Amino acid sequence: MASKQTLDNSTILESISDGVFSVDRDWKISSFNRAAETITGIKRNAALGRHCSEVFRSSLCGEQCALRETLRTGKPIIDKRCYFINSRGRKIPVTLSTAVLKDHSGEIIGGAETFRDISEIEILKKQLDQQSKTPLLSSHSDAMKSVISLVEAVADTSTTVLINGETGTGKEVAAKALHYLSSRNQAPFIAVNCAALPENLLESTLFGHVKGAFTGALENKLGYFARAGKGTLFLDEIGDISPALQVRLLRVLQEHEFEPVGSNKVEKTQARIITATNKNLSDLVSQGKFREDLYYRLNVIKISLPTLAQRFEDIPFLVEAFIKRFNQLHNKSIQGISAEALHSLQSYAWPGNIRELENSIERACVLSQKDYIQLSCFPFAETANLALEKRQGDIPGALGSGREEAEKQVIMDALKNNHSKIATAKALGIHKTTLFRKMKKYGISF
Repeated sequence: MASKQTLDNSTILESISDGVFSVDRDWKISSFNRAAETITGIKRNAALGRHCSEVFRSSLCGEQCALRETLRTGKPIIDKRCYFINSRGRKIPVTLSTAVLKDHSGEIIGGAETFRDISEIEILKKQLDQQSKTPLLSSHSDAMKSVISLVEAVADTSTTVLINGETGTGKEVAAKALHYLSSRNQAPFIAVNCAALPENLLESTLFGHVKGAFTGALENKLGYFARAGKGTLFLDEIGDISPALQVRLLRVLQEHEFEPVGSNKVEKTQARIITATNKNLSDLVSQGKFREDLYYRLNVIKISLPTLAQRFEDIPFLVEAFIKRFNQLHNKSIQGISAEALHSLQSYAWPGNIRELENSIERACVLSQKDYIQLSCFPFAETANLALEKRQGDIPGALGSGREEAEKQVIMDALKNNHSKIATAKALGIHKTTLFRKMKKYGISF
């Protein structure tokens, strides 16, 4: 039988992936394993005999030193997060643990610390965090492909973006996606609804004011351009701002500077500006209600969001996400939604888009007494379906001029309400090729 070989401590320390070092009572490094060399970029010979603070340059060096705390209290510290600066000046996130070292007589002779490079974990965490903040990028709809590509292409730039879409289509979600996928994601994201504030209050909110600028201005106040720093300022409903504010905003876009209300001191801003509207700004320009020069400054990159009816493939996934959210919020345990109810939701026109769907699912979660949400929880959808059935009659086999005229009208109305041929076919309960054939038969163009 082969004899057993005993591994000494140094062999074990050299074989593990965690960095390990020890210090003596003078805080000089007495041991330094191979993983410690890899993580810090410092060779063992260069580390031994030096003070640990000279080698690691940790965020916890000095009075916050974890090893110092352990030697003072005698208690180990487990998995404390911090970072080291390696030999190339790169910040390395780590978790560390500490312990007291004693000799055979129990006398303290120093301390030991193990540390683990968690750079990959931090990167993954950041990616997951971004995904959770940008559900827009989880679309299953062809209508969203170009939108997603454009968001990803311009996210990490300072380019001004104009987001256009109907109410409830997720304009702020798109703006957040642009922010969280950019290098600005550690700086603030500030959203302002320009239509919700009167002109004087909006001006003060955006640019700040100095003490005494107006009645009630009892102290200096920073505006959102200053608070955003190097982050993102999202201006929703930009089509509703006054001509005077349009002039001030144009200056910010051109010169990257502004003056707080009541002040003549010019201040700089590095914030990225993203705007959104459900109006047609080019029409407002033609009507003289919106400055043409400002419009061109805002419209460098335009992202047009489809309606929910145009991306009906996303409805099952949005419903699932909303159910999970409202289960937690309202302490419910809804398992899902019935096939009948889901079909009804996918057939509905959703004039309020994603916001209307979200509100409807919350209401259904609150009202539902069953594990699966039923159609009865959506009275508007049921009514819409009954009206549709009444109007379309037996649409696949319609005969006679009267019925054909009714069938043509139903198809035209459905196209208008659903904004796409595929969504229309689904709403009418017929195959898309059947719809195309009938459109050709009745001379319907779309």
